Amino acid sequence: MARYIGLMSGTSLDGIDAVLAECDKVASGPVRVLGHTHAPYIDSVRAELLALNAPGADELHRAALAANAVARAYASVVTDLLLSTSTAAHDVRAIGAHGQTVRHQPGAVDGTGYTIQLLNGSLLAEHTRIDVVCDLRSRDVAAGGQGAPLAPAFHAAMFARPGHARAVLNLGGIANLTLLAADGSVIGFDCGPANALLDGWCQRHHNLAYDEAGRWAASGSVVADLLDALLSDAYFKLDPPKSTGRDLFNLSWLDTAVGAHARHARAEDIQATLAALTVACVVRDLRRHAADARALYVCGGGARNAHVMALLAQALPGVDVQTTGVLGLPVDQVEAAAFAWLACCFVEGRAGNVPAVTGALGPRRLGALHPAR
Repeated sequence: MARYIGLMSGTSLDGIDAVLAECDKVASGPVRVLGHTHAPYIDSVRAELLALNAPGADELHRAALAANAVARAYASVVTDLLLSTSTAAHDVRAIGAHGQTVRHQPGAVDGTGYTIQLLNGSLLAEHTRIDVVCDLRSRDVAAGGQGAPLAPAFHAAMFARPGHARAVLNLGGIANLTLLAADGSVIGFDCGPANALLDGWCQRHHNLAYDEAGRWAASGSVVADLLDALLSDAYFKLDPPKSTGRDLFNLSWLDTAVGAHARHARAEDIQATLAALTVACVVRDLRRHAADARALYVCGGGARNAHVMALLAQALPGVDVQTTGVLGLPVDQVEAAAFAWLACCFVEGRAGNVPAVTGALGPRRLGALHPAR
């Protein structure tokens, strides 16, 4: 067994999760998490990363500095994790670092497109003195894939059960679904928006990072016309493989629909509608692509949204809706553990993507290495 660190900062921009994990040397089985820590981004870094999701002035300069800031924030979390687990840097084989997605355009413009996760991997290696594997999505995109989601291969290693159809739902900024079929096959894709819109609307109206437990959404009423308009977006009609991000699902996208269909609605009613949107796109996709699934395991920050979890359970009678915690991996550790696992795949020379998920031409070894020395 070798030790790896996984670092994840997702589309929701709620901060950085880090795990220390043991992976077997063939990276084929589950990992064992030895420690976890979380740190929010400081306000100025979070604001700049959010701003870089949209075109603006002097982007190259600002993005380079933001990549440095992400590396320093990651390094600080790694230091805390090593201290809390009494682990020396030289005992960690590598760090699998996601970086911060600011643009995601696979297949766009020139037929190849791109995906950008800001992170200065060299700077992170300098600060931690540990090998860093990052830029884990670009090779899949180069091979004609979406570059996302990457977690389904890990979900299969951790959560699949032969003979049982089950699904794993990550509720981050975007909702992505992994479908683990009874025959062992795996598919996965992004369903649509989740915390990116729920958090953004809450911050706009209450200056709070998120709607705790979904209580504000629960106080409102769904605006049916607005929900129908949001669900009419062309993205929801696409067949997988598909992936998305803030490039599409952002507050400007929401504002356009609100202006046309809910101009006089209360803010809490919009929040209730966004919760219903998150659930509706997941339920549609689950019924369409895995109608035989009898268990749905939820992870990510949205798993703590009691209102959304209750709506999922109500909309999926006959499906056991629980968090991944019941399978032994807490909701805030799953994605970071996936990137520790992907780093192990890279080090061991194994493919990290699932072509049936991303649409890539074939299996590919994902990531770029920044050696510690």
